[in-house]
Amino acid sequence: MSVTEAFARVLSRSGGSSRAPTLDTSHNIVLYLEDISVSFDGFKALNSLNLYIEAGELRCIIGPNGAGKTTMMDVITGKTRPDEGSAWFGQTIDLLRLTEPEIAKAGIGRKFQKPTVFGSHTVFENLELAMAGDKSVWKILFARLRAEQIARIEEVLETIGLKDHRQVLAGGLSHGQKQWLEIGMLLMQDPELLLVDEPVAGMTPQETEHTAELLVGLAGKRSVVVVEHDMEFVRSIARTVTVLHQGSVLAEGSMQEVQNDPKVVEVYLGD
Repeated sequence: MSVTEAFARVLSRSGGSSRAPTLDTSHNIVLYLEDISVSFDGFKALNSLNLYIEAGELRCIIGPNGAGKTTMMDVITGKTRPDEGSAWFGQTIDLLRLTEPEIAKAGIGRKFQKPTVFGSHTVFENLELAMAGDKSVWKILFARLRAEQIARIEEVLETIGLKDHRQVLAGGLSHGQKQWLEIGMLLMQDPELLLVDEPVAGMTPQETEHTAELLVGLAGKRSVVVVEHDMEFVRSIARTVTVLHQGSVLAEGSMQEVQNDPKVVEVYLGD
């Protein structure tokens, strides 16, 4: 991938250089989804979904295939428009009035299951390309990094555990390391809410353990929503777990509470 192509992808992720709206979490809620319904050819992917995420919390979302997890994230990030309901980022930002780039600029980052890093660029360059701020092509290609920008990249390298891999081409990283790098690229944009889709799929046990430490470490500094099928991983990081079923919230609480809920056992956890 050329630098120009990489720039174009980063520009689409970051939402450009326009000023982001101010996030108000004075009520300690960063995300409100209320009565959200989405239908596809008669199939109701979301059915009057209500979900509230507190500022700084780590929330795990689980549920069987078709429960509405991906559609929920698509609504939050502007990829899908609901038929009914409201979606607010803090007290004042109406997500349903914003485009996908505007939502990213407002402070919502999403990591998909398959990592999308720039394989022909180093780990350091990937983080540099993802840096929040002026995304004009001249800035990306020719401007020298300021001391505070270098310090920010170093901070993120430390956070994601790739400090010793800064000059390694991203294409040569392991699957888990690519996942961490993509999380780091999102962190460079300083999101208030981070959506992470099945982060440990295909990882080794050691990579899974590091990913758990990484996500737990991010909580408190920002809000993190993790969608995951690996129940052992969820148990290792969960504070509050939300179970989706047929597009609605079936149960919510600690992992132990939802695990012992007869309705959850019936539709999802089984034995």
